[in-house]
Amino acid sequence: MSLICLFPGQGSQAKGMGAELFDRYHDWTADADRVLGYSIRELCVEDPRAELGLTQFTQPALYVVNALTYRAKRDDGMAEPDFVAGHSLGEYDALLAAGCFDFATGLQMVKERGRMMGLVTGGGMAAVVGMAPGRIQEVLAGSEAGRRVDVANFNTFDQTVIAGPKSDLETVQADFEAAGVRAYIPLNVSAPFHSRYMREPQMAFDTFLRAFTFAAPRIPVVSNVSGRRYQGDQVRQTLSEQIGNSVQWLESMLYLMNQPEPEFVECGPGTVLAKMLVAIRKKLK
Repeated sequence: MSLICLFPGQGSQAKGMGAELFDRYHDWTADADRVLGYSIRELCVEDPRAELGLTQFTQPALYVVNALTYRAKRDDGMAEPDFVAGHSLGEYDALLAAGCFDFATGLQMVKERGRMMGLVTGGGMAAVVGMAPGRIQEVLAGSEAGRRVDVANFNTFDQTVIAGPKSDLETVQADFEAAGVRAYIPLNVSAPFHSRYMREPQMAFDTFLRAFTFAAPRIPVVSNVSGRRYQGDQVRQTLSEQIGNSVQWLESMLYLMNQPEPEFVECGPGTVLAKMLVAIRKKLK
Protein backbone atom coordinates (compact mmCIF):
# COMPACT_ATOMS: atom_id res chain seq x y z
CA MET A 1 0.00 0.00 0.00
CA SER A 2 1.10 3.58 -0.74
CA LEU A 3 -0.22 6.13 1.76
CA ILE A 4 -0.62 9.53 0.07
CA CYS A 5 -1.48 12.74 1.95
CA LEU A 6 -3.08 15.60 0.03
CA PHE A 7 -3.28 19.20 1.24
CA PRO A 8 -5.94 21.61 -0.12
CA GLY A 9 -5.46 25.18 -1.28
CA GLN A 10 -7.59 28.31 -1.61
CA GLY A 11 -11.27 27.55 -1.90
CA SER A 12 -11.27 25.08 1.00
CA GLN A 13 -11.30 27.72 3.72
CA ALA A 14 -14.38 28.01 5.91
CA LYS A 15 -15.22 29.93 9.07
CA GLY A 16 -14.73 27.64 12.07
CA MET A 17 -11.93 25.58 10.52
CA GLY A 18 -9.32 24.25 12.93
CA ALA A 19 -11.41 25.04 16.02
CA GLU A 20 -10.57 21.73 17.67
CA LEU A 21 -6.84 21.98 16.91
CA PHE A 22 -5.62 25.30 18.31
CA ASP A 23 -5.91 24.26 21.97
CA ARG A 24 -4.35 20.90 21.20
CA TYR A 25 -1.24 22.46 19.70
CA HIS A 26 -0.42 25.57 21.72
CA ASP A 27 3.15 25.68 20.40
CA TRP A 28 2.31 26.03 16.71
CA THR A 29 -0.64 28.32 17.50
CA ALA A 30 1.71 30.65 19.39
CA ASP A 31 4.27 30.45 16.56
CA ALA A 32 1.57 31.40 14.05
CA ASP A 33 0.43 34.40 16.12
CA ARG A 34 4.04 35.57 16.39
CA VAL A 35 4.80 35.24 12.67
CA LEU A 36 1.51 36.73 11.51
CA GLY A 37 1.07 39.45 14.13
CA TYR A 38 -2.56 38.52 14.78
CA SER A 39 -4.59 35.69 16.33
CA ILE A 40 -4.82 32.76 13.93
CA ARG A 41 -7.54 31.21 16.10
CA GLU A 42 -9.68 34.34 15.89
CA LEU A 43 -9.25 34.55 12.10
CA CYS A 44 -10.14 30.91 11.46
CA VAL A 45 -12.82 30.35 14.07
CA GLU A 46 -14.57 33.74 14.30
CA ASP A 47 -13.39 35.77 11.27
CA PRO A 48 -14.74 38.96 12.90
CA ARG A 49 -13.51 41.30 10.14
CA ALA A 50 -14.54 39.08 7.20
CA GLU A 51 -10.89 38.57 6.18
CA LEU A 52 -10.79 34.82 5.70
CA GLY A 53 -11.68 35.15 2.02
CA LEU A 54 -8.87 37.63 1.29
CA THR A 55 -5.77 36.06 -0.27
CA GLN A 56 -3.31 37.56 2.20
CA PHE A 57 -5.27 35.99 5.06
CA THR A 58 -6.61 32.86 3.34
CA GLN A 59 -3.20 31.44 2.52
CA PRO A 60 -1.66 31.64 6.04
CA ALA A 61 -4.90 30.37 7.59
CA LEU A 62 -5.06 27.32 5.34
CA TYR A 63 -1.36 26.58 5.75
CA VAL A 64 -1.78 26.55 9.54
CA VAL A 65 -4.97 24.45 9.60
CA ASN A 66 -3.58 21.97 7.05
CA ALA A 67 -0.39 21.61 9.10
CA LEU A 68 -2.27 21.13 12.37
CA THR A 69 -4.57 18.59 10.74
CA TYR A 70 -1.62 16.57 9.46
CA ARG A 71 0.14 16.74 12.84
CA ALA A 72 -3.02 15.52 14.59
CA LYS A 73 -3.43 12.62 12.18
CA ARG A 74 0.17 11.55 12.78
CA ASP A 75 -0.22 11.89 16.56
CA ASP A 76 -3.41 9.81 16.36
CA GLY A 77 -1.57 6.94 14.72
CA MET A 78 -1.41 7.60 11.00
CA ALA A 79 1.83 6.29 9.51
CA GLU A 80 4.27 8.56 7.72
CA PRO A 81 3.00 8.84 4.16
CA ASP A 82 4.83 7.42 1.17
CA PHE A 83 3.97 10.48 -0.95
CA VAL A 84 2.60 13.98 -0.31
CA ALA A 85 1.11 16.62 -2.61
CA GLY A 86 -0.72 19.89 -2.17
CA HIS A 87 -2.95 21.94 -4.44
CA SER A 88 -1.31 25.36 -4.97
CA LEU A 89 -0.93 26.77 -1.41
CA GLY A 90 -1.25 23.23 -0.06
CA GLU A 91 2.12 22.35 -1.59
CA TYR A 92 3.77 24.23 1.29
CA ASP A 93 2.16 21.83 3.75
CA ALA A 94 3.37 18.91 1.64
CA LEU A 95 6.92 20.27 1.81
CA LEU A 96 6.56 20.83 5.56
CA ALA A 97 5.46 17.20 5.98
CA ALA A 98 8.50 16.15 3.92
CA GLY A 99 10.88 18.03 6.23
CA CYS A 100 12.01 20.73 3.79
CA PHE A 101 11.51 23.45 6.44
CA ASP A 102 9.92 23.87 9.87
CA PHE A 103 6.42 25.14 10.60
CA ALA A 104 7.31 28.77 11.36
CA THR A 105 9.63 29.06 8.36
CA GLY A 106 6.93 27.76 6.04
CA LEU A 107 4.46 30.25 7.48
CA GLN A 108 6.86 33.13 6.87
CA MET A 109 7.01 32.14 3.20
CA VAL A 110 3.26 31.68 2.92
CA LYS A 111 2.61 35.05 4.58
CA GLU A 112 4.76 36.81 1.97
CA ARG A 113 3.32 34.73 -0.88
CA GLY A 114 -0.20 35.70 0.12
CA ARG A 115 0.77 39.36 0.46
CA MET A 116 2.42 39.47 -2.98
CA MET A 117 -0.36 37.59 -4.72
CA GLY A 118 -2.96 39.75 -2.97
CA LEU A 119 -1.44 42.88 -4.55
CA VAL A 120 -2.22 41.71 -8.08
CA THR A 121 -5.51 43.05 -9.45
CA GLY A 122 -7.26 43.53 -12.76
CA GLY A 123 -7.86 39.95 -13.78
CA GLY A 124 -9.95 36.97 -12.89
CA MET A 125 -10.53 33.25 -13.24
CA ALA A 126 -13.31 30.97 -14.45
CA ALA A 127 -14.06 27.28 -14.10
CA VAL A 128 -14.80 25.40 -17.32
CA VAL A 129 -16.87 22.28 -16.59
CA GLY A 130 -17.65 19.39 -18.90
CA MET A 131 -14.88 19.81 -21.45
CA ALA A 132 -11.56 17.98 -21.80
CA PRO A 133 -8.41 20.02 -21.11
CA GLY A 134 -7.11 19.58 -24.65
CA ARG A 135 -10.36 20.89 -26.14
CA ILE A 136 -10.26 23.88 -23.77
CA GLN A 137 -6.83 24.80 -25.08
CA GLU A 138 -8.11 24.51 -28.65
CA VAL A 139 -10.99 26.88 -27.91
CA LEU A 140 -8.64 29.41 -26.33
CA ALA A 141 -6.26 29.21 -29.28
CA GLY A 142 -9.11 30.02 -31.64
CA SER A 143 -9.54 33.70 -30.76
CA GLU A 144 -7.46 36.78 -29.98
CA ALA A 145 -9.09 37.09 -26.56
CA GLY A 146 -8.52 33.39 -25.88
CA ARG A 147 -4.84 33.69 -26.64
CA ARG A 148 -4.59 36.18 -23.77
CA VAL A 149 -6.10 33.62 -21.36
CA ASP A 150 -4.10 30.81 -19.70
CA VAL A 151 -5.09 27.50 -18.19
CA ALA A 152 -4.47 27.98 -14.45
CA ASN A 153 -5.58 24.67 -12.93
CA PHE A 154 -5.81 21.30 -14.68
CA ASN A 155 -7.99 19.83 -11.93
CA THR A 156 -9.83 16.84 -13.44
CA PHE A 157 -10.74 15.52 -16.87
CA ASP A 158 -13.96 17.58 -16.71
CA GLN A 159 -13.02 20.61 -14.58
CA THR A 160 -10.38 23.13 -15.56
CA VAL A 161 -9.78 26.69 -14.39
CA ILE A 162 -8.66 29.45 -16.75
CA ALA A 163 -7.22 32.87 -15.88
CA GLY A 164 -6.67 36.19 -17.58
CA PRO A 165 -8.02 39.73 -18.04
CA LYS A 166 -11.68 39.94 -17.01
CA SER A 167 -12.78 41.36 -20.36
CA ASP A 168 -11.17 38.43 -22.18
CA LEU A 169 -12.77 35.93 -19.82
CA GLU A 170 -16.14 37.48 -20.58
CA THR A 171 -15.43 37.28 -24.32
CA VAL A 172 -14.37 33.62 -24.38
CA GLN A 173 -17.44 32.54 -22.42
CA ALA A 174 -19.46 32.69 -25.65
CA ASP A 175 -16.81 30.60 -27.43
CA PHE A 176 -17.03 27.89 -24.79
CA GLU A 177 -20.81 27.90 -24.79
CA ALA A 178 -20.81 27.56 -28.59
CA ALA A 179 -18.39 24.63 -28.24
CA GLY A 180 -20.81 22.82 -25.94
CA VAL A 181 -19.32 23.33 -22.48
CA ARG A 182 -21.58 22.14 -19.65
CA ALA A 183 -20.89 25.14 -17.41
CA TYR A 184 -18.74 28.26 -17.44
CA ILE A 185 -18.43 29.69 -13.93
CA PRO A 186 -16.63 32.99 -13.18
CA LEU A 187 -14.82 32.64 -9.84
CA ASN A 188 -14.84 35.14 -6.99
CA VAL A 189 -11.10 35.82 -6.95
CA SER A 190 -9.12 39.04 -7.11
CA ALA A 191 -6.49 38.09 -9.68
CA PRO A 192 -5.55 35.67 -12.49
CA PHE A 193 -3.53 33.27 -10.33
CA HIS A 194 -1.24 30.66 -11.90
CA SER A 195 -1.01 32.50 -15.22
CA ARG A 196 1.47 34.65 -17.16
CA TYR A 197 0.03 37.68 -15.33
CA MET A 198 1.62 36.47 -12.08
CA ARG A 199 5.19 36.51 -13.43
CA GLU A 200 6.09 39.78 -11.68
CA PRO A 201 5.22 38.49 -8.20
CA GLN A 202 6.85 35.19 -9.20
CA MET A 203 10.17 36.96 -9.77
CA ALA A 204 9.81 39.01 -6.58
CA PHE A 205 8.99 35.89 -4.58
CA ASP A 206 11.99 34.08 -6.03
CA THR A 207 14.20 36.87 -4.67
CA PHE A 208 12.46 36.63 -1.28
CA LEU A 209 13.02 32.87 -1.12
CA ARG A 210 16.76 33.27 -1.56
CA ALA A 211 16.97 34.15 2.14
CA PHE A 212 15.81 30.64 3.08
CA THR A 213 17.58 27.28 3.18
CA PHE A 214 15.67 24.20 2.09
CA ALA A 215 16.35 20.59 2.98
CA ALA A 216 15.78 17.92 0.36
CA PRO A 217 12.39 16.20 0.83
CA ARG A 218 12.64 13.02 2.92
CA ILE A 219 9.23 11.98 1.56
CA PRO A 220 8.54 12.25 -2.18
CA VAL A 221 6.63 15.47 -2.91
CA VAL A 222 4.72 15.74 -6.19
CA SER A 223 5.09 19.21 -7.72
CA ASN A 224 2.22 21.33 -9.08
CA VAL A 225 4.51 22.61 -11.82
CA SER A 226 5.56 19.25 -13.26
CA GLY A 227 3.12 16.68 -11.90
CA ARG A 228 6.18 14.68 -10.87
CA ARG A 229 8.45 14.36 -7.83
CA TYR A 230 10.41 17.34 -6.59
CA GLN A 231 14.11 17.39 -7.32
CA GLY A 232 15.87 17.84 -3.97
CA ASP A 233 18.00 20.78 -5.08
CA GLN A 234 15.19 22.70 -6.79
CA VAL A 235 12.73 23.44 -3.97
CA ARG A 236 13.19 27.23 -4.11
CA GLN A 237 13.00 27.37 -7.91
CA THR A 238 9.94 25.14 -8.05
CA LEU A 239 8.07 27.13 -5.38
CA SER A 240 8.63 30.41 -7.20
CA GLU A 241 7.67 28.92 -10.59
CA GLN A 242 4.44 27.61 -9.08
CA ILE A 243 2.98 31.14 -8.76
CA GLY A 244 3.05 31.91 -12.49
CA ASN A 245 2.46 28.45 -13.98
CA SER A 246 -0.47 26.05 -14.27
CA VAL A 247 -1.32 23.72 -11.40
CA GLN A 248 -0.90 20.26 -12.94
CA TRP A 249 -3.23 18.57 -10.45
CA LEU A 250 -4.73 16.06 -12.88
CA GLU A 251 -1.26 14.94 -13.97
CA SER A 252 -0.17 14.74 -10.31
CA MET A 253 -3.14 12.54 -9.38
CA LEU A 254 -2.64 10.23 -12.36
CA TYR A 255 1.01 9.81 -11.31
CA LEU A 256 0.03 9.06 -7.71
CA MET A 257 -2.79 6.72 -8.71
CA ASN A 258 -0.19 4.60 -10.49
CA GLN A 259 1.67 3.94 -7.25
CA PRO A 260 1.21 0.51 -5.63
CA GLU A 261 -2.22 0.29 -3.95
CA PRO A 262 -2.65 4.04 -3.42
CA GLU A 263 -4.64 5.19 -0.39
CA PHE A 264 -5.38 8.93 -0.24
CA VAL A 265 -5.93 11.02 2.90
CA GLU A 266 -6.96 14.69 2.67
CA CYS A 267 -5.31 16.77 5.40
CA GLY A 268 -7.19 20.02 5.76
CA PRO A 269 -10.68 21.51 5.92
CA GLY A 270 -13.33 20.18 3.58
CA THR A 271 -13.25 17.49 0.92
CA VAL A 272 -12.46 19.43 -2.28
CA LEU A 273 -9.52 17.21 -3.23
CA ALA A 274 -11.34 13.99 -2.38
CA LYS A 275 -14.18 15.02 -4.70
CA MET A 276 -11.71 15.78 -7.49
CA LEU A 277 -10.18 12.35 -7.00
CA VAL A 278 -13.58 10.69 -7.29
CA ALA A 279 -14.23 12.59 -10.53
CA ILE A 280 -10.86 11.53 -11.98
CA ARG A 281 -11.40 7.88 -11.05
CA LYS A 282 -14.89 7.91 -12.53
CA LYS A 283 -13.51 8.95 -15.92
CA LEU A 284 -10.92 6.18 -15.83
CA LYS A 285 -13.47 3.39 -15.38
